[in-house]
Amino acid sequence: MRTSFGFGCLINFTRGNANLSFVPHHEAVIESQLEKLQVLIDSSTNVLILTGAGLSTESGIPDYRSESVGLYARSNHRPIQHQDFMKFKHVRQRYWARNFVGWPMFSNVQPNASHGILADWERQGKISSIITQNVDRLHHKAGSKAVVELHGCAHEVKCMKCNYEISRHDFQSTLIELNPLLSVQNIEIRPDADVELSQELINTFRIPHCQQCRDEVNGFFKPNIVFFGDNVPKSRVEFVFSQLQSSDCLLVLGSSLHVYSGYRFIVRASELGIPSAIVNIGPTRGDKFASVKLNAKCSEVLKKICI
Repeated sequence: MRTSFGFGCLINFTRGNANLSFVPHHEAVIESQLEKLQVLIDSSTNVLILTGAGLSTESGIPDYRSESVGLYARSNHRPIQHQDFMKFKHVRQRYWARNFVGWPMFSNVQPNASHGILADWERQGKISSIITQNVDRLHHKAGSKAVVELHGCAHEVKCMKCNYEISRHDFQSTLIELNPLLSVQNIEIRPDADVELSQELINTFRIPHCQQCRDEVNGFFKPNIVFFGDNVPKSRVEFVFSQLQSSDCLLVLGSSLHVYSGYRFIVRASELGIPSAIVNIGPTRGDKFASVKLNAKCSEVLKKICI
């Protein structure tokens, strides 16, 4: 895909190997497990959905932990830490340079079959809310309304001094004006729109300060995302707990539940006596709590569930 930003900035995008899939190897759906999930869904009238990166890999967004195809398996790159972003200007410069290049591809990713099916379940009144650990806004693009973005959203940017918010698309326009000649060839997208860039390009990348508060030191912008090392806002967690308490089933889709921000909900469901089901390729931290576990691709399972 070739995209022109204007102002002389031309970037060629590629997914590297055209045959590379970010969905890890998986087995066919086991019919007996599918039947158990169907019975659980049939007996539930208010299902709470928790989704993770494994739901978006079918749209072309890689995850972090999947065997062989996840970011951790393919490189030694690790995501940015919250404290580093807040403390060091050169870290913010590196983050925004890489994100700037990856944003056109990341923001143009489209929902897959799983997102569409969940939106349809919502329209039919089967689910109470979708709690997503993803920051890609694909649930919204698919038409879902009752979505809680647990880790925030990459489509929003906020000043860390005055809390002024703008859309990521508008922020991209500002970055283009400041960096009109940036040219990069053949990039591969990573989770959260990150890409690999040379240090030379990073060193020359210009980032803006907030024009609302005009603080050139502390008025810097951060995506409205809970970075690694930061905490999900307490009010958001409490809201999810309240949604869980009024639900009669928790369905986890495409999450290893490795991080506590999502794991806590299947633990709470167990404490409340609410049955849980997990659909994920590979083991998860919450398998011991699940009434049903399907080691399969999300879309292959959801397509076979009747509402």
